[in-house]
Amino acid sequence: MHLIDRAMGLLDRLEAILPPAANVMDWSASAYRWRRKTVLGSAVGWLEPVRHPHGIRLRDLQNVEAQKHELVRNTNQFVAGRPANNMLLTGARGTGKSSLVKAVLNEYADAGLRLVEVEKDELADLADIVAILAPRPEKFIVFCDDLSFEEGEGGYKALKSVLDGSIAATSSNILIYATSNRRHLLPEYFDENSQTRHVDGEIHPADVVEEKISLSERFGLWLSFYPFSQDEYLAAVRHWLLEFGVADWSETMAREALNWALGRGSRSGRVAWQFARDRAGREGETIQKQP
Repeated sequence: MHLIDRAMGLLDRLEAILPPAANVMDWSASAYRWRRKTVLGSAVGWLEPVRHPHGIRLRDLQNVEAQKHELVRNTNQFVAGRPANNMLLTGARGTGKSSLVKAVLNEYADAGLRLVEVEKDELADLADIVAILAPRPEKFIVFCDDLSFEEGEGGYKALKSVLDGSIAATSSNILIYATSNRRHLLPEYFDENSQTRHVDGEIHPADVVEEKISLSERFGLWLSFYPFSQDEYLAAVRHWLLEFGVADWSETMAREALNWALGRGSRSGRVAWQFARDRAGREGETIQKQP
């Protein structure tokens, strides 16, 4: 009996570290994360449901109306079964790139849209992820947040292949949305430009430059995000204060918000949210939202 108890305990411990079996995958969630573990010397990956997805809505995102319009238009085409493009969202930090992707999930989750978040270090598994998602009836956005590569990283070629470079056809129920602070996703160095050639009046970029551009150009749509002006920043502050139940607005509040941004070295939607959260907390309001 003692041996049986020990064996059962060992099985329980093994079950805790093993991924779920493929035939018991929970497809009822709207968002998933790709997880990977090394089990008995082999890497095993699986989709983990996100039980409490981010609740931000499109109306919460201020001063990005043009970008919001393009993202919604492309996603609406995708959900409706019409052709749509992979998207790369680049630009200033804290201006709503990631939040827009999360908000569009909330907008279209009831229509069958799903989000799968994949970390940069796990992009080498993209082909496996696509193989799991392709037979499903739902529409999936594979989301790569804060994406950038250093020279020689493996996920770079995996992403290129899935976007547009594989012998296999792209699945019609999968799009890739990525955010980055780098337009071309790779570090760019001044001396690379010195290798550019001028032949018969034409500019021929160096091979290394062409290689770096080749990944970002595989995204059919680019959305650029810019730092907020002072008025845009204050409008975002007022929005979040109202969301947190703080209706008072005055010149003193505006100055405090501007000083807060000065201390952070940035005017953005994220900084506006952080100021509003701090202010509401100090006034004893119940915090219910996250950016």
